[in-house]
Amino acid sequence: MANSSPDARKGAPKSLSGLVPFLRPYKGRIALAIVFLVMAAVSTLVFPIALRSLIDGGLVVTDKGAQIMALRAHFFELFAVAVALGVFSAARFYTVSWLGERVTADLRNAVYSHVLRQSPEFFETTQTGEVLSRLTSDTTLVQTVVGSSLSMGLRNAVMGTGALAMLIYTNPYVMFQVLGVLVLIVVPSMWFGRRVRKLSRASQDRVADSSAIAAEVLNAIPVVQSYTAEDREAARFNVSTDNAFKTAIRRTKARSVLVAFIIIATSGALLYGLFQGTQAVMAGTITAGHLGETVVYVIILASAAAVLGEVYGDLLRAAGATERLMELLETRSPIASPLQPVALPGNGAGSQVRFEGVTFHYPSRPATAALSGFTLSVAPGETVALVGASGAGKSTVFQLLLRFYDPAAGDIRLDGVGTRDMSLHDLREHIGIVPQDAVIFSANAMENIRYGKPGASDEQVKAAAHAAFANEFITALPEGYATFLGERGVRLSGGQRQRIAIARAMLKNPPLLLLDEATSALDAESERMVQAALESAMRNRTTLVIAHRLATIQQADRIIVMDHGHIVEQGTHEALMAQAGVYAKLAALQFMD
Repeated sequence: MANSSPDARKGAPKSLSGLVPFLRPYKGRIALAIVFLVMAAVSTLVFPIALRSLIDGGLVVTDKGAQIMALRAHFFELFAVAVALGVFSAARFYTVSWLGERVTADLRNAVYSHVLRQSPEFFETTQTGEVLSRLTSDTTLVQTVVGSSLSMGLRNAVMGTGALAMLIYTNPYVMFQVLGVLVLIVVPSMWFGRRVRKLSRASQDRVADSSAIAAEVLNAIPVVQSYTAEDREAARFNVSTDNAFKTAIRRTKARSVLVAFIIIATSGALLYGLFQGTQAVMAGTITAGHLGETVVYVIILASAAAVLGEVYGDLLRAAGATERLMELLETRSPIASPLQPVALPGNGAGSQVRFEGVTFHYPSRPATAALSGFTLSVAPGETVALVGASGAGKSTVFQLLLRFYDPAAGDIRLDGVGTRDMSLHDLREHIGIVPQDAVIFSANAMENIRYGKPGASDEQVKAAAHAAFANEFITALPEGYATFLGERGVRLSGGQRQRIAIARAMLKNPPLLLLDEATSALDAESERMVQAALESAMRNRTTLVIAHRLATIQQADRIIVMDHGHIVEQGTHEALMAQAGVYAKLAALQFMD
């Protein structure tokens, strides 16, 4: 995966700037939230002024009647301020919470959609569990910041600035002294905050490690249990979670020290200003109401400073999460559609496939060629079988045809058009595949088959199931085609899962069909039925078959024998048997067994 350079993001603000494209579509909502935020802050700042009026104008009056009327008016003023504060605070909370939920959903959708378009090379170096951690934990942190912390920070920044301005206006000499002390507090806080940010990023990485282990093991529960490895895997997960815990505690300690420093230092500076204010009252230079106003402004400023310290910690933590999410979004797949793709010509009798001198190395095995100078031509409507030992390059042919990778040398053409010149969507829509390990989604049987053609009717789905000899066992399920098949099809046998996958490919009805050991999980009776269905499906389309069981491909138009990325023999079953070469030896071993 492409990582950001060390200098790419040196501080939290720059890291969080990655969220700007997700905030930009909601400028109107943001403006409205800012208006509500400012109005709520202003309402808070007006409260001390109303309190001063109450003290100086309502409590000092000597006429009891006038005093009662004055107090009543002043209390109504205070209540009006409270109502305004409540209304604007509620509106701010709703608007900002909506923004947080919406931006988080957009960010999660963007990351997931981007990951879905990555080539298999990406997943060779990135664990699925880590991606899931970024989609869940990291986006939750971003939601906390956008939907809560950022709003609180802005609101308290406005209130703190306003309170400080009012204090400077009423007691300029004293508050300029306090302001100088505050500057001395902010500088070390920013320096210490950088360490909190680094620890926040490290903490998220350790959580992602735990998620990766859990995802891997939970997808292999039968193997884990068959090797009685439950305790070992639990211990491995415990080590991972302990590492995450220790890193989180280090982050929490650093953040706690930062918050404590900000609160104590700020409160000390402001208490100094308050002390100076009380001295002024005793000297008779200000009124009691003026002192009350000053006290409330000092409290507002101290509270704002405390909240800003907490928010700053949240921002630092979210910065690490944002960096991880932006890394995913900045990853570029080496496989992409050209800017001006070439359309495939329409062909009713299958597709012509040609490999011309193709050489390819997997990114994880750069020293070993999976294919070397590989040349193969398949005529429209022809059925060609690929056989050979494991590692011969058979599956690589399929991977390159689907353009999961691009060859280092040579060219691959479909109906005369290079696969690099076609859009990925058109190329893969043109091809159907039945993999060796059938993939069943957490849905019912109807939707699993319809995955091959989302717009297909129920009748078309059932026709494909009939053709794949899957209708009988599907209708026998408790709810027929509406039966939920469980995660990864745990409620089906291996042969049943394979027939669902075959029905899915048949429903797609592509010009080019790839069969990767499509009958490997079937019993002898099911294999005969499915083999007949596959032979019917192969008509009027080009078919490439990977087979280890040679008995299933004797009727192929041509059999290609591969070894270490090269073609060593090719011909019909009878011709290859007559050559008494590699294929004949493989056949002799299998048929003898």
